Amino acid sequence: MLRWLKGRGARAAEVAQMQARIAPELWRQVLDAHPFLAALDADESAQLLARSAWLLASKTINGAQGLEVTDFMRLSIAAQASLPILNLTPTLYEGWDEIIVYPAGFRIPRKQMDEDGVMHEYLEDAAGEAWDGGPLVLSWEDTQLSEGGFNVVIHEFAHKLDLQSGFADGMPSLAAHGDLKPRDWRRVLDDSLDRFIAAVDAVEAAVPHDVDPESAEADAWYGRLPLDPYAATDEAEFFAVSSEHFFVDPHPMAEALPEWFGLLRAYYRQDPLARYA
Repeated sequence: MLRWLKGRGARAAEVAQMQARIAPELWRQVLDAHPFLAALDADESAQLLARSAWLLASKTINGAQGLEVTDFMRLSIAAQASLPILNLTPTLYEGWDEIIVYPAGFRIPRKQMDEDGVMHEYLEDAAGEAWDGGPLVLSWEDTQLSEGGFNVVIHEFAHKLDLQSGFADGMPSLAAHGDLKPRDWRRVLDDSLDRFIAAVDAVEAAVPHDVDPESAEADAWYGRLPLDPYAATDEAEFFAVSSEHFFVDPHPMAEALPEWFGLLRAYYRQDPLARYA
C-alpha cells in the first residue's frame, strides 16, 4: 500500500500477473490501432508489452465525467505511454500514481499576469495535462489521433520525463546517459528552438492577411513546418512536441533539425527512422 501511495512502481510479481492478464488478441488490436506501434519488430513489441504491464500495474486509470474506461482504452494509453521508455528504466515514471481520462477535450483554469501587472483568469481548452508530482490528464478522443505527428499521450508523458530533472525546461534527467552532457543538450536545444521559432515567424509572415491563421486554410503554410507550431511556446513544449513527432512522424524533424533529432535518438535509445525504412 505504501508503495502505491508514494507513486512507486509495481513489484516484479505484480507486473508479471498484469502481463499474463493481457490477452494476445487485445494487444494485437492496440498495436494495429496505432501504426507507429505496429511498426515495432517482434523484440520491441515484447518489450513494449512488458513496459505496458508495468505501467498498468503501477498506475490507476480513472474516467472523468462518467467515462467508463475499458480494457482496450487502458492498454491503448499504456502502450503509447510506454513507447518513450521502451529502452529506459520505467522508474522515470515514478513519483505519481494516477491517470485521469476525459471523454474528449476539457478546460483548465489558468492565471496570467499582463504587462501592467493585472492578473487575468481564464479557461483554456486542453487535450492533456501533466502535473508536477500529481496526476496526468488525457482526453480519450485525442489519444486516438496521430495525424501530422500529433500524439497527446507521448506529449504528456514527455513532460513527466522532463519534470524528473526537477524543472519543466526541456532537459530530462541525463543521469543514466553518460554519453550525453547537459551543456551539449542545452546548446542544441536552444539553437534548435531558435531555428524553429524563426521558421514559425517566417510562416506567419507568409500567411495572407485575409487567411485566418487558425483555420484549415492556413494549414497549407503551417504544414511546411517540421513540428506543430505549439513547439515554439518554450523549451518544455519544444521537447514534448518534438517527442511526439520523433515517434510518430520522424522524417520532417530529422531533415530540418538533424542535431536535435540525433540528441533525442540518443536519449530515447531508439531510431524511429529505421522502423519506417
